[in-house]
Amino acid sequence: MGVGDWVYLFALLAPLFLYTTAFRVAGILVKDGEAGLLRVFGLLNSDLMFALGYAVFWVGVFAVFRSGVLRVASAALLHATAVLIAVVSTVAYGYLETTGTTLDYSVVSYYLATPGEATGAVSSEGSPVVWMLLAGAVLYALLGPPLLSFLLSRRRRSEASEVGMEAGESPALADAPSAGMTRRRFIAAGAGAGAGFLLFRESLFPPSAAGRGRVVSRSPVSNLVATRIEEGQMEEAARRVSGAADLSRIEFVATPRTRKRHIALIHLESTRARSTTPYNRDLGTMPFLNELSKNSLILERAYTTTPHTSKAVTSLNSGLYPHPDTDIIESRPGGIPARSLPELLGDHGYKSAWFQSATEIFEDRRVHVANFGYDHFAAFEQMDTRGFQMSNYLGYEDDVMLPPSRKWLAENAADSPTFVMYLGVTPHHEYRPIDRYGTKKFARGAENVMFDRYLNNIYYDDFWTRNIIEQYKELGIYEDTIFIIYGDHGEAFGEHGVTGHDGVPYEEGLRIPLIVHDPQNFDGGGIVKEPIQLTDLPPTIADMLGFEVEGGEYPGASFVGGLPEDRVLRFSCRPDLVSMARIEGFEKYIYHFGKQPDEFYDLRRDPTEQRNLAGGEGSKKLSRLREDLLEWHAKSAAAYGEANGAEKAV
Repeated sequence: MGVGDWVYLFALLAPLFLYTTAFRVAGILVKDGEAGLLRVFGLLNSDLMFALGYAVFWVGVFAVFRSGVLRVASAALLHATAVLIAVVSTVAYGYLETTGTTLDYSVVSYYLATPGEATGAVSSEGSPVVWMLLAGAVLYALLGPPLLSFLLSRRRRSEASEVGMEAGESPALADAPSAGMTRRRFIAAGAGAGAGFLLFRESLFPPSAAGRGRVVSRSPVSNLVATRIEEGQMEEAARRVSGAADLSRIEFVATPRTRKRHIALIHLESTRARSTTPYNRDLGTMPFLNELSKNSLILERAYTTTPHTSKAVTSLNSGLYPHPDTDIIESRPGGIPARSLPELLGDHGYKSAWFQSATEIFEDRRVHVANFGYDHFAAFEQMDTRGFQMSNYLGYEDDVMLPPSRKWLAENAADSPTFVMYLGVTPHHEYRPIDRYGTKKFARGAENVMFDRYLNNIYYDDFWTRNIIEQYKELGIYEDTIFIIYGDHGEAFGEHGVTGHDGVPYEEGLRIPLIVHDPQNFDGGGIVKEPIQLTDLPPTIADMLGFEVEGGEYPGASFVGGLPEDRVLRFSCRPDLVSMARIEGFEKYIYHFGKQPDEFYDLRRDPTEQRNLAGGEGSKKLSRLREDLLEWHAKSAAAYGEANGAEKAV
């Protein structure tokens, strides 16, 4: 290669390396602010291997294609991949800063297929400075090297002219065409490409770094490739597994004790147990629900299945664990391989309705609800929103559901038992202040502004819950209604280095409020101390209504009819391959798919998971727990049959 080639490559590759490394160091410090210089350097092993492999590969390409159309095409491809690397590095940093988790392949593939799903979250969290830096990097990657090469070439021609020498070659087109590619050049280029590939492969699985830093031990591009490989391995495991749950033929059979009652599901969005008054008497966010719980059944240790709304409501309505994939398999037409509660109760004359204050288009909610078998669906697009505030980028304050739900109940509840979902959205990120019922100061300090807004939106939902119950009283059906008030998942505010809910396997993300209020039962209150999960609700509802379950066996169990001893709860997170967890009694194990060390907690003595006991549990026990979760992951995916096989068709 000529001098111009080296200048051209250096002008692109060196700034690209500095740009991506700066974001990687910033990301490492986000996860571990106390990391020293040696620790940071150790976590850059993957980045160094990737950068070196990338550089060696392109040196080989430029050595082979020195002129002509192939050289121009190679230069264009070089610029395109450089821009892509800059974009991936920037987005990966933003995703890590916002959520505390890495940007995996499943996240990228999901949002590329459904770009509208990320619009609200990105616009509410994206830093203008970061996007400006990206714009500058892209502009330089496209124009910088050609401009520098042009200026250098002109200077060299001028100098050559002054001394009577022939002008140097154009850096953009490299050396003058030779008689052909020599054998030596071909061998050298092949060796360079091979070395580049080997270095890139080394970047996929770098030596593990101990501690919290392991989660950021792969370069962003390497992480995308590695997580796709790992995802393929999990898909293969799902195809081989046997014994997956089959609820496709399940049915509720009437018995002499069957009583047709109205059922109302009140969905408290993003509400963690510890942020509600019934579970934390020192916090006055939900005084109404606290009073109601004194004559209700309170589930002391209630958990979601996956901390994501579409996944959680799948468990609640169908009794299945949700599909572990990042994609919302359940919202594809026919995507739920089970007869769900609306359909099962519809066999006995129930009419069903789903109301939500969120948009209908997010995660194809209308299709998702149709898969459950609800008779009626209404999102805010079908409601009169005048006089109601937007609560976040997903929808309006939850009271917007009250007028249409009252109208539907008045038309249907007099003649038929009803099954109604009220899916609220007010406490969801970005926690816009809603002042209809006033606000309080639950959390002080500039660092707690968002947390205080979150708690105030839970406070709002206390009034909304009261309003629903009052509506049933005014319509004369309160005494004959069972109200199930639950959180779909929790919310994290950095307690374990992560925020939001999708990738949170800790108690703040998984543990939820769950209260059953039945005016005909639980006078004086009741409590279930055993751990339960949202998969327990279908068999519990069948039990409370006096139906027998035939044609299949639910993974969960009725918590009013006696729970089995030594039961195990299992959890997945979204995106897939971030983490899984299991709870047996008070023992909790968390597996991070090798991205960071396993975790093990005694929830009886350490309910907020501050002391990781994994180091004292022994490798055999941790291996057994890990294998149990991996088997469960495969069975959960296999239960979705054809939908599972088609999940990567997008």
